[in-house]
Amino acid sequence: MHTKNKTKPKVNVVTLGCSKNQVDSEVLMNQLQANDFDVKHESTEEDADIVIVNTCGFIDVAKEESINTILHYAGEKTEGSIEKLYVTGCLSQRYKDNLEEEIPEVDAYFGTLDLPFLLEELGADYQHELIGERFLLTTPPHYAYLKISEGCNRTCAFCAIPLMRGRHVSKTIEQIVEEAKGLVRNGVKEVMLIAQELTFYGIDIYGKRELPQLLRALNKVEGLEWIRLHYAYPHKFPLDIIDAMLECDKVCNYLDMPLQHVSDPVLKRMKRLITEQATCDLVEAIRAKSPDITFRTTLLVGFPGETEEDVEALAQFIRKYRFNRLGIFQYSHEENTYAGDNYEDDIPAEVKQERMNYLMEIQQEISSELNQEKVGQTLKVLFDRKEGDYFVGRTEGDSPEVDNEVFVKAADHYVRIGDFAQVTITEATAYDLYGDVN
Repeated sequence: MHTKNKTKPKVNVVTLGCSKNQVDSEVLMNQLQANDFDVKHESTEEDADIVIVNTCGFIDVAKEESINTILHYAGEKTEGSIEKLYVTGCLSQRYKDNLEEEIPEVDAYFGTLDLPFLLEELGADYQHELIGERFLLTTPPHYAYLKISEGCNRTCAFCAIPLMRGRHVSKTIEQIVEEAKGLVRNGVKEVMLIAQELTFYGIDIYGKRELPQLLRALNKVEGLEWIRLHYAYPHKFPLDIIDAMLECDKVCNYLDMPLQHVSDPVLKRMKRLITEQATCDLVEAIRAKSPDITFRTTLLVGFPGETEEDVEALAQFIRKYRFNRLGIFQYSHEENTYAGDNYEDDIPAEVKQERMNYLMEIQQEISSELNQEKVGQTLKVLFDRKEGDYFVGRTEGDSPEVDNEVFVKAADHYVRIGDFAQVTITEATAYDLYGDVN
């Protein structure tokens, strides 16, 4: 006598926001797969039984995208295209009560640390043996984000992250190393270490900052080729991180440190705990230790009270230090933050946009000049994808999606996606390099 196999529920996990959200979605997807769910990530198929939206609530634009996505799938549910709709992540952590009232079509809302409850709602068992194991990735299979801590103890005036992610909690070195080994077993060659505040790593469980020790431990993982650092905080930045970076051959000579601003009055209102002089001293100290480091930073324009003089201080700072990679965000007034509760959002949107454009024009010229210097050099490139007539990859100085890329003509050269190759640069634009595989 034959028994008919029960059809596995089809789940579409839709991820919005940052790389930390991507990791959370991957953990969820692997738990669901272990419970015999048929899991897709942002599938376009119309036959999903269940949709889970992992939301972002960081700034206005992100919140709007999250709400529009929820409304889209709420409409799908009303039309009968899907059976169940769940919402998790930062937006529902922060605005659960409002969302339940405004969008009742959602079956249940969950916060950033509610994975066990979400699984229980779905009738799935929490697989403890899967902690740290990620077979399903939302990235290409050769690179992955590796979250080393959750939350943040900083009290920057503009930031809502602590409201959504809580206080800083580190994973152990052993746990992170095991997770890295698991990723490598599944084909990952590059890991990007992410945290809201990398430099705080270990202080809660080891009593001191232990990022250098973590880097040394990860450097021993066989099969791992690149380790990249994201989101370091400038105040009291431990320079022994740079020593470890230079000591460990797998750690990319790359640092992502959002400086946010350089004008003393703005830094003080932002509650950044650092001055213009200390910021300049830090950049110079890092470059003195590692002259060839790729220094990535992000700046915030339009903070309450910011003057044209403050913007000009930023412009001079950018011109002087010629950052390899630089991004600029416009200030978003967030409720329940110090700035949201105590300052008036007094700079018009068009002025914020003008200031951003002004500074990015300066950076575009700098980036173009720095890229021109690479013409004739041979660089190690990791290839991420094929796009049109080109294979597209990145150097050690480039993180996915936010940094420069290297283009190689597919008609002239063949490379496998996920492989490294030596590329001689023949041409450069402001944000891209072109070359030939050796």
